[in-house]
Amino acid sequence: MANSMEMSVEVDLDRRLLRVRYEGKFSLVEAQDTFHEILNALVQHKLRKVLIDGREISGDPEPLERFYYGKFAADAVSQAVNRGRIEVPRFAYILKEPILDPNRFGETVAVNRGMRVKTFDDAKQAEWWLGIAGSK
Repeated sequence: MANSMEMSVEVDLDRRLLRVRYEGKFSLVEAQDTFHEILNALVQHKLRKVLIDGREISGDPEPLERFYYGKFAADAVSQAVNRGRIEVPRFAYILKEPILDPNRFGETVAVNRGMRVKTFDDAKQAEWWLGIAGSK
């Protein structure tokens, strides 16, 4: 079966930033699988910030999928930090509804488990939160 979600990754060593762009139909399994790839790149390059642009993702995740993704991501980050001896990274997700949950349920689940993450509908706000605003 072909993946329905595609991901591209760009490493910006100057700003210790990983830029990730997703497109396609949302799948919890694929989102979890590709999240491991993101963490591997973070550990390999000792990066501190991740900007995930998911504005081209389609679908409408169920609340339970949002819970599982938030829990999974927070647990995976914690393991990567401990295993890779890296600083706890900051994740900014740029999304649009319905992938972006107006109630931020998945974000809340992840934050409550120690992940430094915030979701946005505006790229400039996400960049500001990561501390990379105004730079290319």
